[in-house]
Amino acid sequence: MRNAIAEFDGVTKTYRAALWPGWTVAALRGVSFAIEPGEVFGVVGPNLAGKTTLLKILLGLCRPTGGRVFRLGRPLSERGTLARVGYMHENQAFPRYLSVSQLLEYYGSLSGMSPSALQVRVPALLERVGLADRAREPIGRFSKGMIQRLALAQSVLTEPELLVLDEPTEGLDLSARDVLREIVGEQRTSGKSVLLVSHAINEVARVCDRLAVLVEGRLAFLGSLMSLTDPSGAPSERSLEVALDAIYRT
Repeated sequence: MRNAIAEFDGVTKTYRAALWPGWTVAALRGVSFAIEPGEVFGVVGPNLAGKTTLLKILLGLCRPTGGRVFRLGRPLSERGTLARVGYMHENQAFPRYLSVSQLLEYYGSLSGMSPSALQVRVPALLERVGLADRAREPIGRFSKGMIQRLALAQSVLTEPELLVLDEPTEGLDLSARDVLREIVGEQRTSGKSVLLVSHAINEVARVCDRLAVLVEGRLAFLGSLMSLTDPSGAPSERSLEVALDAIYRT
């Protein structure tokens, strides 16, 4: 068993081009990096860089064409490890007829949580994300921001060892973003890990320990934010934007 929380080893992914028989499109080209326990790891890149494909492979939604991927120290084929991964997508597709509590209880039961554990965990999470007074309300009445608050609660419901956040600040107000940052900090403190995929450079600068930059499916940079920007001081949003722009242009 490997020690890394997640590991990509020479991963490639090609898709067939729908309009040109026999042609393929390379989404990932030999990507290698590992996420360590207690680390907040960022993945950034321009559109069509391969970020979504990377997440799909990690979450078992598609298979790599080449290379190896390990999730929680085990091969992707061991799907039982998915119960120890939390995932927050930028565009949720929750059943609109379920209430907030029903949704969390449903996802918790799918992950193997007991009814007694859910009775304690669900109200506590709803209180934390500011939805305690809407627990019995159908999701169909919710705004984008409220759905994102619910998605945050759902992603940490099982107290995952790896929390995957895909553009998590989309639609969140300032108070909800503070809760998100607190949760990310708690993951780090407890020795658990976070994989953050985001275009919000300010969030990346604030919370990430290391960063992978993807450009056209290739790993263009891997390292700490300080090594990417100014080693003499803490990375700022502006310095990170300048450094990333230079990488994207090369």
